[in-house]
Amino acid sequence: MSIPVVGTPRSRVDGPDKVTGAAKYTCDRVLPGMLHAVVVPSTIASGRIVAIDTEAARKASGVALVMTHENAPRVNEKKSGPQDSVLYLLQSDIVEFDRQPVAVVVAQTFEQAVYGADLVRVRYELHAPQMDLDTGTVFTPKQMLGDQPASHARGAAEPALAGAHAKVSNIYRTPTEHHNPMETHGTLAAWNGDTLMLYDSTQWVFGVRNRLGHVFGIDPKQIRVVAPFVGGAFGSKGTAWSHVPLAAMAAKVTGRPVKLLVTRPQMFGWVGHRPQTEQNFSAGANADGTLVAMLHDVRNETSMSDEFVEPCATFSRDLYAVPHYTMDQELRRLNISKPTYQRAPGESTGGFAVESAMDELSYELGVDPLALRLLNYSDVNPNNGKEYTSKKLRECYARAAERFDWSRRTAPPRSMQRNGMLIGWGMATASRGTHRGDSDARITMHPDGRVVLAVGTIEQGTGSPTVYPQLAAEVLGISHDRVRFEWGDTNLPAAPLAAGSQTAASVGSATVLVAQQLRDRLAALGGKVPAEGITIEVNAKVDEAAEERYAQQAFGAHFAEVEVDPDLFQIRVTRFVGAYDVGRVLNAKTAGSQLVGAVVWGISMALFEKTRFDLRTGRIMNATLADYLVPTNADIPDPEVITVEDDDERVNPAGARGMGEVAMCGSAAAIANAVYHATGVRVRELPITVEAFLA
Repeated sequence: MSIPVVGTPRSRVDGPDKVTGAAKYTCDRVLPGMLHAVVVPSTIASGRIVAIDTEAARKASGVALVMTHENAPRVNEKKSGPQDSVLYLLQSDIVEFDRQPVAVVVAQTFEQAVYGADLVRVRYELHAPQMDLDTGTVFTPKQMLGDQPASHARGAAEPALAGAHAKVSNIYRTPTEHHNPMETHGTLAAWNGDTLMLYDSTQWVFGVRNRLGHVFGIDPKQIRVVAPFVGGAFGSKGTAWSHVPLAAMAAKVTGRPVKLLVTRPQMFGWVGHRPQTEQNFSAGANADGTLVAMLHDVRNETSMSDEFVEPCATFSRDLYAVPHYTMDQELRRLNISKPTYQRAPGESTGGFAVESAMDELSYELGVDPLALRLLNYSDVNPNNGKEYTSKKLRECYARAAERFDWSRRTAPPRSMQRNGMLIGWGMATASRGTHRGDSDARITMHPDGRVVLAVGTIEQGTGSPTVYPQLAAEVLGISHDRVRFEWGDTNLPAAPLAAGSQTAASVGSATVLVAQQLRDRLAALGGKVPAEGITIEVNAKVDEAAEERYAQQAFGAHFAEVEVDPDLFQIRVTRFVGAYDVGRVLNAKTAGSQLVGAVVWGISMALFEKTRFDLRTGRIMNATLADYLVPTNADIPDPEVITVEDDDERVNPAGARGMGEVAMCGSAAAIANAVYHATGVRVRELPITVEAFLA
């Protein structure tokens, strides 16, 4: 009989090591004879290097190497797969974006490397950068993510919209945003002949291994990548960026281990960002509020040499029961670094447009915003007609609305006040597709009853060392403290990219399957463990037939209250309640932390974050945490998050449908809708600033 372990709010087993400093991150690693490297970034966004003077840097105390495009080893910086990025490895004199790597200085100490990097003088031939989304070179992708088409239609949307009783048609804009996890990127590289050892801050040790094998033209099995602890990533560490092979190149040339840490200002350079988007969204409804048409046209920025699609239209495509629908994605090439995944890519930005428009439509119809969403609720995926593995969005609406006391809302804008402040209430829907990748797992039971579970996934704050032992323990019917987890190493069984809220579904499913096999083997042995122990490995591949049979999605409902100063138009989020249908909750404590964190991101997206470019030069003007605004504790209320329990047995063996991102999808719209309710001013561009009220 199994012990109820899964779902209990167990504290992180690695928590004490993290708060006492015992946990080893990449920057903490030291190898004998180690050198330190610092990247010299470009100071232009478009042009070419005419001359580069390294003499002073080479003569500086402690400097062992100055590597430029003139002396760097020749390697392969082109993409090796569709999820890779074009790298910038000092192979040419072309500059395509601000803070592109143009040199690497290697020295005995970090301080000496910083000083040496400051001595490098670069002379450029300056070209006018392309920074305008309206005039950038048009690039039409064939796909969004995976096999999802970039253009799609059902019905006849334009005629249906034209005949609608009520309609809205507006442009919604979201800005460039940069990831700023507590731990910046970093790599420690050491060669032993033709084999490479890497410590790297990454979300995917196997992806790094494969990419560097391609860069150096060696078998990936000659490379070992270790990443036991990652101090935050949010998508930015999902690929091997330029600094990783640059560190390995410097180690190869010097013959010594080299550690390369990305500085905070360089986090705004070559390691990805959320792209700015412009979404032309239209929706029409009958007089009773029934949706008849939606049109969602999206364009986002991408780099000159690469492509990234921010799949905003997935949010509108898969949510409401609307018979006539079209979507289209378009890219514009600008002098920026390649965008990448940033928490809830596509659905977070798309949710802002769709859920803002739904609020606008509710006012056009004179219908309560929640009632409008319930009226257009779809019990099957509206895009393909597939039955969901499970869907409890109605319950999310009901529980969050009751907790928020939504029935007390008065509809007219500026109709609610408190202590001289304008009060606004807004709501929105959360929706995000569920993903899973193939994952291996190994489990060993020792004669003394100890169990070791091993998977080469990573720990980036989500609770991997805690949650997966809980799953294994429940299957085996033992206490969770008898299961130890090993992770973060390419020498362990392979795991997919830890991103897209897919890790629990992927690694969790492999854990359940391998634990079940161990349980069955143990039963066949009469419960006795042989002296050599029992070791079992599984390859938990995705059941493609099941994936094709059902629609898989996580859902939720956001309710936000804002307080707006009527004179200064300062905005504060004073309450936030969300209810989320995410499948099986594996650990109530870590799950709550993930959901609250996503709500914080939504507030940050709505009111704070924006990367600001000088459009004349292409340079980023706020590339520090002093100037790039993120919320502090004082800016965040105590969000209340509710999980709608659902043991989804059809989605995957773990029953998990994604936790870390869904609570960000649509949350910025809930805040923007609350701002409209408070002020009567509709804001369609993020972040919401005082300038929006002065127009």
